Amino acid sequence: MRNLENKVAVITGGSSGIGYESAAELTARGAKVIITGRSKAALAKAETELNVTGIVADQSDLKSIDSLVEKLKAKFGKIDILFLNAGIAFFEPVESASEEHFDKIIDVNVKGVYFTVQKLLPVLNDGGSIIFTTSANAHLAIPNSSVYSLSKAAVLSLNKVLSVELAPRKIRVNALTPGPVETPIFSKLGMEKEEIEGFSTVLSEKILLKRFGKTSEIAKTVAFLASSDASFITGSEIVADGGLTVNSVI
Repeated sequence: MRNLENKVAVITGGSSGIGYESAAELTARGAKVIITGRSKAALAKAETELNVTGIVADQSDLKSIDSLVEKLKAKFGKIDILFLNAGIAFFEPVESASEEHFDKIIDVNVKGVYFTVQKLLPVLNDGGSIIFTTSANAHLAIPNSSVYSLSKAAVLSLNKVLSVELAPRKIRVNALTPGPVETPIFSKLGMEKEEIEGFSTVLSEKILLKRFGKTSEIAKTVAFLASSDASFITGSEIVADGGLTVNSVI
């Protein structure tokens, strides 16, 4: 199905995990895809493998976002799809969470997301689609995830407000909330391998489908929200968590 022909899509954090798989899915559906990330090597690898355009950009740096906008304008003019997928996750209990820990997560997951949208709005076509990656953590009380959880809850709130503000331009704004997904982010949580494996085993039992999601499954949801198949959906949150957040305690 090539239902994204002649569309230009920007995916932040597109060199691995959900972003990478979404770039592959949107490309397969006919879109011209631009991915961003902080690693030039990872972007170059994805460019070769996926036939996409990679642009080095640091979402926590507003000057870097400005540079991204200028490069997009110069090479592509306008865009149709903006998938705000870049984010970081580190866990700390509230008693020991430092200002540095707080600022690092908020600068990327909230401030960076907010200003990426703001600065790209002038090059986003009317009738376009904005998609946020949030997290089931925004709904669950997972210990030690306070800063990460509030960062994703903030994006859910932003999703609703922007859907109202951008409705006059027919821009659809939606949030995609994955549960546990098999992505490299689990290796970046600051946990030992044994801790990650134990955490994953326990968490899998809490998921109604008894497994983690696949990045390819999430990517198909991204493609749906980006396409005209979702033409009457805005201000919504699609939860793709295998039933984690509705699992009864009884």
